[in-house]
Amino acid sequence: MNAPKPETVLDRVPVAEETRPNALRFSLRRFSPEHDAELLHSWVSQERARFWGMLGHSVEQVREAYRQIDESSTHHAYLGFVDDRPAFLLERYDPASDPVGKAYPVQRGDLGMHFLVAPAEGLVRPGFTTEVLHFIMANTFSDPAVRRVVVEPDVRNEKVQALNAKVGFVKQAMIPLPDKKAWLNFCTRQNFAASRAAQALSGKTSPGLTESAEMLADYLTPERWQRANRHLVRKAIAEFSHERILLPVHHGEHYELSSPSGQQYRFKARRMRLEHWSIVESSLQRFNAEGAELPLDALEFITDFAETLGINPVQLPIYLEELSSTLTSHAFKQARSTLSAAQLAAADGPAAFQNIERSMTEGHPCFVANNGRHGFGGSDFLAFSPEAGSAVQLVWVAVARSHAVFSVSAGLSYQELMEAEFSEVQRLGFEQKLLSLGLSPQDYFLMPAHPWQWENKLQSTFAAEIAQQRIVFLGRSEDEYQAQQSIRTFFNTSKPERSYLKTAISVLNMGFMRGLSPEYMVDTPAINDWLHELVAKDQTLQSRGLVILREIAAIGYHNRYLEAAAPASSAYRKMFSALWRESPLSQLGSGETLATMASLLHLDARGESLVGAYIRRAAVRPEEWLQAYLRAYLQPLVHCLVCYELAFMPHGENVILVLKDGLPVRAIMKDIAEEISLLDDSLEVPEAVNRIKHQIPLTERPLAIFTDVFDCFFRFLAEIFDREGLLSEQAFWAQVAESLRSYRKEILLERPELLTAFERYDFFIEEFDFSCLNRLQLRNNQQMLDLTDPSGGLQFSGKMANPLL
Repeated sequence: MNAPKPETVLDRVPVAEETRPNALRFSLRRFSPEHDAELLHSWVSQERARFWGMLGHSVEQVREAYRQIDESSTHHAYLGFVDDRPAFLLERYDPASDPVGKAYPVQRGDLGMHFLVAPAEGLVRPGFTTEVLHFIMANTFSDPAVRRVVVEPDVRNEKVQALNAKVGFVKQAMIPLPDKKAWLNFCTRQNFAASRAAQALSGKTSPGLTESAEMLADYLTPERWQRANRHLVRKAIAEFSHERILLPVHHGEHYELSSPSGQQYRFKARRMRLEHWSIVESSLQRFNAEGAELPLDALEFITDFAETLGINPVQLPIYLEELSSTLTSHAFKQARSTLSAAQLAAADGPAAFQNIERSMTEGHPCFVANNGRHGFGGSDFLAFSPEAGSAVQLVWVAVARSHAVFSVSAGLSYQELMEAEFSEVQRLGFEQKLLSLGLSPQDYFLMPAHPWQWENKLQSTFAAEIAQQRIVFLGRSEDEYQAQQSIRTFFNTSKPERSYLKTAISVLNMGFMRGLSPEYMVDTPAINDWLHELVAKDQTLQSRGLVILREIAAIGYHNRYLEAAAPASSAYRKMFSALWRESPLSQLGSGETLATMASLLHLDARGESLVGAYIRRAAVRPEEWLQAYLRAYLQPLVHCLVCYELAFMPHGENVILVLKDGLPVRAIMKDIAEEISLLDDSLEVPEAVNRIKHQIPLTERPLAIFTDVFDCFFRFLAEIFDREGLLSEQAFWAQVAESLRSYRKEILLERPELLTAFERYDFFIEEFDFSCLNRLQLRNNQQMLDLTDPSGGLQFSGKMANPLL
């Protein structure tokens, strides 16, 4: 089977339509030399188009020039329409394959652009050309792979230079090109978003030009919104029924669910193990009390069932806002999901790893409101959401050592970390900034901040710290980063071998404000060092290749005004901290690739699974692939629990899989210090590790596998295997059981003294306590659990039958 042809940024930029209420309708299609040359000739032969360079050309010369472009793989031309009338020409090109690429160092994600607006003839109104350019730029940046747009207008073309500046282009240098002397200009995604926001705020938007947020939300169309609602209502019924909150009734070939207001939902479904509801999404219908069919509406669904779901009326609007954001994210993913499962599975390298990360379409598989991001606006969504995959330059500040705590792994110093994470030019530039203010660099730590946090929280809530120069703004990172699914963690795409950065952000997402506590930062590297050493010394874990991705350094800032006023659990005490985590690239061998484990549940736009594509690439039987995955992922988790009373939070976003030709070879665990727990507080550990010790009831300890692995991940994976004909549900769980028995047999031969521990952790009991995640979020969608007491707030709903039996 031939591997899919690799995509270029040029190939990925969408050719799409944008329709805005009370505004013009823009659309693009590929330029046809045979059919469009005569029209274009009528545009480029006029004096107003002299800088296009075709004055005096015949129709046939224009046609031949665009035939060459049409045949090129690095230069594309499009005809633009406004309300179905031809209105402009757009060209996009790869700068590396153009003369402009010899004038500057081309970066990954650069895309060149030319545009020409047609003569007026009734189309133009005040600000029309600006509207065209805004559409072109928004359409171009709608692909996260595009990081900068490059233009090189003739130095004499002052009109287009002024237009370019309006949308965020910045002049870099005057350069000689074969046919002109040109101004080299770049426009980043951030510059474009800032220009639109500034125009909207200043009231300088052109007549008919919609406000920035509306333009950024061009993916919110009726069709996509309805598909998003169908998807989310299906998930709500499936997961709330799974948690025994809703009780659908079986009627013949379908199920029915009646709402408190008398509405009725009908759907086809199959009941699977773990009381999993496999609902046929296309079968879902909604009727009013009179029997008339109604469109599916997730927000109305939640409002109607609010009392049944037990949502506090005070928290209901916040939950609805999180649902609305989740719907918005789904609509965005529909519009931007371009890579198929086969393409994702076939790609290799750091860029492929991050393509997979931003291509995930679901979020946490259990939570209904799983993309809340309460606090993000429209431009924030495009700039910082994982699915946008935008290039982010983090904010760097200097923080007074008198108000900050910094900790680092054994054998690493602050100075060594800074030298590894910055170019010498930027590091010395930061020091010079402090010196220019009369401040000593030795009195400060360098610290990263999420751009959203700096703009929306730190400059206001921490204003006293800034005014008194305990926090000093230094600038943006030279390196570009990509937001990961956790929204507050960033992968360095400029230099992938450098550390991940995890930052505090005061955005409510999936039941928690995503802050970081400075108190936790003190012990973070020590906890990671301890776990890393434990894993390195355990032969069973080494034989399965388990890797701990260490958080090697952490920093936290103490705002003493807030700490004097806020209780220990308050989000106000977690607004400004950060940590550095190792890059996973150092863990790769020859021919190996990385993928977030969440990808195993990913379905592409055609409904095809990525796990199925991995199995096809591996060219092994599904049973073999699953056993390799279980050995790499499940067996190490069980081993840590049985041998050390150690539990991870092993959901899809917290695990990175290492694959070779599509076959899992080992698992990398991340998000260590905040997520791992020792379930018995009598265990002896170094003092710095005591924070992760808890006294969890014996009956709840196996839930680290039954709930976190079986219920929150494997039941969804089993459905995919079954639906795609890879393995039946029965065969899937039989493979899981076989993996556990195989591990138990192997380890007891080596360490028979563990027999008592295995009897305590009997994974073949008939039933286990059923812990429910959505019940937690419905009870308190702003703080589901107290992390210092992970057992105290759990929500149970009776017992669940063991799927292994």
